[in-house]
Amino acid sequence: MKVERPKKRVIVREYDLEIGKIQVYENYMVSLFEEDATLTLERAYQIIGISEIHFRNKNFGFISLRKNSYAVDPTIYTYLRQLENLKAFAIVSVKEIDMHNFKIEKLFYKKPMKFFIEYDNALAWVKRRVK
Repeated sequence: MKVERPKKRVIVREYDLEIGKIQVYENYMVSLFEEDATLTLERAYQIIGISEIHFRNKNFGFISLRKNSYAVDPTIYTYLRQLENLKAFAIVSVKEIDMHNFKIEKLFYKKPMKFFIEYDNALAWVKRRVK
């Protein structure tokens, strides 16, 4: 029986934005936003631009790692759902308020979107959806 070593997660590129970081991996992105930041449509366009640079002709997923509390303009999901190659959107948090907000955000997004408490579970789900 052959045992393979797990693949290392290699960051292709990291972007420092005004509201936090975006980490780009082979077929997904991870956001880590600052405490009390506000994700507006203008800032969402920056993230969409990053996705177009790295995933123009291939499917990808997005993981919102919500360690900090920040505000999200739910109308951004109208634009995000137009990205045909965005196949999975995961939110990772242990906070009850984020679970409540997720239910509202999901109403705007209307595409595959899931809430996770564990990052590794979110990553596994995103990778399955992207394949």
